[in-house]
Amino acid sequence: MAPWARPRVADFGCGVGISSDGYATYMDVTGFDVNPEVAKHYPYEFRCRDMLSVSIAEMREFDFIHVGPPCQRWSKMTSCRPELRELYPDLITPMRPRLIEAGVPYVIENVEGAPLVSPVWLCGLMFDKLLYRHRGFEAGNGFEVPWLRHPAHVVPASKAGHWKPGTVMSIAGHVAPIGMARDLMGLTRYVPREQMKEAAPAYMTAYVAAHAMAYLSRKAA
Repeated sequence: MAPWARPRVADFGCGVGISSDGYATYMDVTGFDVNPEVAKHYPYEFRCRDMLSVSIAEMREFDFIHVGPPCQRWSKMTSCRPELRELYPDLITPMRPRLIEAGVPYVIENVEGAPLVSPVWLCGLMFDKLLYRHRGFEAGNGFEVPWLRHPAHVVPASKAGHWKPGTVMSIAGHVAPIGMARDLMGLTRYVPREQMKEAAPAYMTAYVAAHAMAYLSRKAA
């Protein structure tokens, strides 16, 4: 990376780009996703690819890598219905050795129950958002994500998609009011309602990106 250039980040499993939004504050983002339909709402460079098909050489084109595989395999939904579990592949386990071989600093993000190694857990409350959404970030190839203090959950959570005043919104189902949900996810652009249900909020990846920038600067010094 030239000293005057913005770092490049690859977002594997980018979806419509909620995680990419956080990185875009600091870096030039390229999203990879197997679903071509998400490109309709993805505002950055997009490559329609299965993450496991991306070569090690192509990974090394980037300064940082974010991997956000689909979380359904480890979600509460499949915990209640184990027969659904095998319908969703584990992409974390086969991606990790490829990331290590590439040597690019990375994070793998996913939900509680996913096979992450020594993850740092982030919650919406840590960013002054009244949202009990937890996402784990496994870091590797020399990069580390700093821990934050986790405030206690003292306000009751609403039922999924059925918010009422005095509760913490659960962003799931046909959630409303939609403007409030988008704010709680850190969004400043239109994203379809159904695409917010599983994503890591943009401010979480902005936090990761800020520390990635500091790490890359130290490496370049």
